[in-house]
Amino acid sequence: MNFDFSNPYLSTRIPIFARNVVSTSHPLASQAGLRILQQGGNAVDAAIATAAVMTLVEPVSNGLGSDAFCILWDGKELHGLNASGPAPKVWTPEYFKAKYGADAATPPMRGIDSVTVPGAVRGWVAMSDRFGKLPFADLMAPAIDIAERGYLVPPVVQGKWAAATPVLQSQPGFAQTFLPWGRAPEVGELFRFAAAARALKAIARTKGEAYYNGEIAEALAKFSAEQGGALTVADLAAYQPEWVKPISRDYHGHTLHEIPPNGQGIAALIALGILEKFDIASLPVDSVQSQHLQIEAMKLAFADVYRYVSERKTMEVTTEQMLDDAYLASRARLIDVKKAQDFKAGNPVKGGTIYLTAADESGMMVSFIQSNYMGFGSGCVEPEFGISLQNRGHGFSLKAESPNVVAPGKRPFHTIIPAFLTKDGQPVMSFGVMGGNMQPQGHMQTLVRMLDYKQNPQAACDAPRWRFNAGLEINVEAAMNPNTVQGLRDLGHHLEVINDSYQDFGAGQFIWRAGEPSVEGYVAASDPRRDGVAAGY
Repeated sequence: MNFDFSNPYLSTRIPIFARNVVSTSHPLASQAGLRILQQGGNAVDAAIATAAVMTLVEPVSNGLGSDAFCILWDGKELHGLNASGPAPKVWTPEYFKAKYGADAATPPMRGIDSVTVPGAVRGWVAMSDRFGKLPFADLMAPAIDIAERGYLVPPVVQGKWAAATPVLQSQPGFAQTFLPWGRAPEVGELFRFAAAARALKAIARTKGEAYYNGEIAEALAKFSAEQGGALTVADLAAYQPEWVKPISRDYHGHTLHEIPPNGQGIAALIALGILEKFDIASLPVDSVQSQHLQIEAMKLAFADVYRYVSERKTMEVTTEQMLDDAYLASRARLIDVKKAQDFKAGNPVKGGTIYLTAADESGMMVSFIQSNYMGFGSGCVEPEFGISLQNRGHGFSLKAESPNVVAPGKRPFHTIIPAFLTKDGQPVMSFGVMGGNMQPQGHMQTLVRMLDYKQNPQAACDAPRWRFNAGLEINVEAAMNPNTVQGLRDLGHHLEVINDSYQDFGAGQFIWRAGEPSVEGYVAASDPRRDGVAAGY
């Protein structure tokens, strides 16, 4: 790819060029990954060590109670890992209606009854067992050191921490763990996490078994029972992550790969399949016409995703039907180039997240994402081991007709999605964008910039974004050209210009393979929206 390495946007960043690269949203995490690479580890080892550090330095977005997903290139082929956990064995619609009333539509947003089995730690172990080089305990060492010695809280993390405190301070374990001063930390204040250090040492010593079959599992089950929750040692012990084949779709000579449902990655594939029916490269990159087509394609994609996507075995339609070219062409024909629309689902039947990526000079590339879902997840924190529990259970429905209706041992609809790009069966880029339903929108917007408009990864990362919410409602970043904003409003989009880019438009990390990894290496970019850092050597 012959990129344009000029950058017309506000950022003054340039991409990183190196043979071994780690790109994250926190410098200490990037340094941890490089430390592991320099010790002889590979990209998988670096990704695991980085993920462990991220649970400490961005507790507002993920923790040791997270779920995770990964797509990785092992040097020869692509692999997907679904490390999202299922519902406890007693969860049914009746369980929630008895506790929260017959009119309840979903499990609660916060609290112990929003917690499904956390999958991230066992996901780390699965990656290490299959593809890692160094002993698993070595990968936990950087995180243990940071947990014990502490770190200075950076501005973006502090802002989210302070914003979440009024909402979550009454949740069990939250104030004890995250408000040691009786308040959120200030910018630059030292935060130590001794409880998490205990957990990480146990995880390192037992290769994760303490979490699912030992002392941490027992502490989590006891904590859940004390709060009236349903998570048990048996639920934790039974959990295993799943190696999956990524789903994919071609777009302008390249192939985008996503994790299959229960995740929303298929939304990016649908949107690109629709967008491919238009000659978008003929339109100016930041023009009204280009942005309008992308927005409408994304709206069509979400209409189907929210209607049909759940855990794969419970879906009414297949992913193949949703990605069928003739079906996507029929959806593309619904777009009016002169008017914004509120689309409904079609009929495809015929008849608070962190993302990181790492790559090494052997050619291994890792696209990894883990999350507690909403900021700090459930708000519940097991205090002995500092396990901040996600709230993925809120993603279930309590409506019997929904494909995403809660059931024992079922995985909920998930928002977190790593992505991977190939060309002619060979790796091109590991990448991802954080932020709820912004993730597939970010995948599509950045790929269009790189593939159709030849913008380099850093410029595509820095460019102003829009975010579809619902109906005709669109948020746009304040840096977007005012003429483009007005032009979109003239087409009927209900636009709100937002100044808080981190909160509303995600943040991304990108590693593009420049050639033979041991010779040319990689081009890496990291998003300024979360003070991201791409580092390499």
